[in-house]
Amino acid sequence: MELAQLRYFVAVVEEGGFTRAGARLHVSQPGVSAQVAQLERELGQRLLDRSGRRVTPTEAGRAVLTYARAVLAAVEGVRRTAEEFSGLLRGRVALGLVPGAAGAVVGGFDVVEVLGAFHDEHPGVEISLSEDTSERMLAALLRGELDLAVVGLSGEPPPDVSCQVVLDEPLVAAVRVDDPLVAAAVNGRIPLAALRGRSLIGLPRGTGLRGVLERACAQAGFAPRVDFEAAAPAVLVRLAARGLGVAVVPSGAESAAGQRAGVGNGNGNGNGLCALRITEPELSGRVALAWRTDGPSGPAARKLLGRLRSGAPGRPAP
Repeated sequence: MELAQLRYFVAVVEEGGFTRAGARLHVSQPGVSAQVAQLERELGQRLLDRSGRRVTPTEAGRAVLTYARAVLAAVEGVRRTAEEFSGLLRGRVALGLVPGAAGAVVGGFDVVEVLGAFHDEHPGVEISLSEDTSERMLAALLRGELDLAVVGLSGEPPPDVSCQVVLDEPLVAAVRVDDPLVAAAVNGRIPLAALRGRSLIGLPRGTGLRGVLERACAQAGFAPRVDFEAAAPAVLVRLAARGLGVAVVPSGAESAAGQRAGVGNGNGNGNGLCALRITEPELSGRVALAWRTDGPSGPAARKLLGRLRSGAPGRPAP
């Protein structure tokens, strides 16, 4: 039995197929299949059910899977420990980001700058970046698929996840200056109920900001009518500037022209937009750095967490 066989077996189970496992491991599909078949012959047990569209572990496979993962984790631990004693930090860190976080400075929190400085100091660490909804990234954190994540919060973080808030901004309704909401606003503010029945432009389901909006509307007795979705606030504002609806975005969200809407006073900006503060209740969008409460497992991820936390201007989430 070889470590490669165990690694291929685990990858096939996690990816649900030989082709996807091969792509993940940078090995041809026949090579993965041959190695797993050899492992089954050595153990005298069929470990995978190949009859369905998705490859799944058999009863014996599920039992073996636990030990295979433990063996691989132990081997990785041995390697990391030896590297720590050599003084050279190596390893791989999986970092999840809300869309747009890598391309912007969020509340003074420059992810790219922090990652660049970290790489200069630790060039042997591989950093894998991915973008997804906050809901899915928090679940991936708990499963151990992500080490760290920059997420939007719609409420309290889930159990076993710790957060440091890096941005906490009020939500505004970005509309064209000729929209009836502008005339009805009082001191640049509108009640949440004014959005009832309006065509809204928002972030996708599963994002923190969308969760804040849906929860507040439900408490107010109506469901938000979201006709357009986009993954980045700047795109939402562009859609609003085109007259496609009311964009619900954090205060200060940039428009496509790189300008900012005038918040709280009802004055239009150069794109013909107004940003009206949403009240009754006041809503806020929070972005936070998140990690498992028991901490990342590897030294590289722990070191990067410390660097990100020191570079973040925020505070721990309750």
